[in-house]
Amino acid sequence: MAATNPKDTWQKFCRDLEDCSEIILGAELKPDPMEQAEGLRYLSRLTRIGLEMFLENGDPDFPNFYQASHATAKIGADNPDNYYQNATISGTRTYRISGQKGSVPILSFATKANRYAVNGTMASTGEIDIRNVKCDADGNFEIVASQTKQDENWLPLETDSSILIIRQTFFDRKNEAPANVTITPINGPNSPEPLSLSQLQSALEVIPSFVSGTARTFLHWANVFKAEQFNKLATHDQNMFIKAGGDPMIHYLHGWWELGDGEYLKITSSIPNCEGWNFELENMWMESLDYRHHKIHVNNHSAKYNDDGSVTIYVGGPGHPNRLDTASHRRGAMLWRWTGAQDHPTPKVEILKT
Repeated sequence: MAATNPKDTWQKFCRDLEDCSEIILGAELKPDPMEQAEGLRYLSRLTRIGLEMFLENGDPDFPNFYQASHATAKIGADNPDNYYQNATISGTRTYRISGQKGSVPILSFATKANRYAVNGTMASTGEIDIRNVKCDADGNFEIVASQTKQDENWLPLETDSSILIIRQTFFDRKNEAPANVTITPINGPNSPEPLSLSQLQSALEVIPSFVSGTARTFLHWANVFKAEQFNKLATHDQNMFIKAGGDPMIHYLHGWWELGDGEYLKITSSIPNCEGWNFELENMWMESLDYRHHKIHVNNHSAKYNDDGSVTIYVGGPGHPNRLDTASHRRGAMLWRWTGAQDHPTPKVEILKT
């Protein structure tokens, strides 16, 4: 791609980002002023993620781990219990993923074809979790990511693989040790070339498309959930979630919550045998609510169980150990995850009055 004038490159980037505002301000869900503010902040967050993904860490010959979702940057029902690590890769290369597994209860590795900037999908090209990885006595491991099949500890790549996602899922962060993981290309170049204007232009051209594609994908989901799962959680066809980069170990129960004056939700579910579970509240943009300052999620470790082994969660309403704070929101998406479960019970959702 021939580089244009640097000023033109920057101004086009800014114009393309400006066009994304209509996705938020013209949303069918008719956001109120607080939701509009969060929506525009959401675009700024997606822009930060895009800069990390395509510019700062966009060279598959020299991959580095960065976080595409964390407390102040969130994509598509991000999990507050997760520590996400992402790296840009190429399906034509071979990589060594090395580390020490720590004591985090769930540790998974996935390669994806990142097409959020094209059609809002992130198709799986390879999956492996730590239960299927051979480790030494101290928990050290090596995984080879490649198109060529390996005898063990193999993470498949396909020609269009472009991103590696590591999910570390905690249920008791104070007492669980994170995994320490690095990625190294095998037989790659020794050092990167200086940034060129054409490389910068390529990155800045794709970032607004990433912002737009991501925002449109999950706003579409929110509209579907409001129309089909209003104040309820039910089993959807999981294909939509997996196509967008979901973890195949997880069964996702999405829904939409919306409360009038004096209303709160009572959600009750039996608990199947599983690796773990959690429930979270989100805003209309499908960002988890602010878990830095509010209790907006509960999991298999933090929940208080009923005598029969079931769990009851309250969204708003009177005080209870499993009461979640709506953080001044009156509506949004919600999600119950079953991880590694064979059975997927449907929680019962009731609307109650204070």
